Amino acid sequence: MDKKLLDILVCPVSKAPVEYNAETNELICRTSGLAYPIRDDIPVMLESEARTLTTDERLKEKQV
Repeated sequence: MDKKLLDILVCPVSKAPVEYNAETNELICRTSGLAYPIRDDIPVMLESEARTLTTDERLKEKQV
């Protein structure tokens, strides 16, 4: 994921910064609890395409 692009992307729901998760190839928003997919190196920043983070994922992220 391009660092410059990551620096300017925000969650369309909460307007909070997103973080790249290399394991799942998603952009994670802790504030909204959503994970946005990256397809063909393009972030899909649509709420309808995002998945809700599981409780375990939310807890794991808070510990980081």
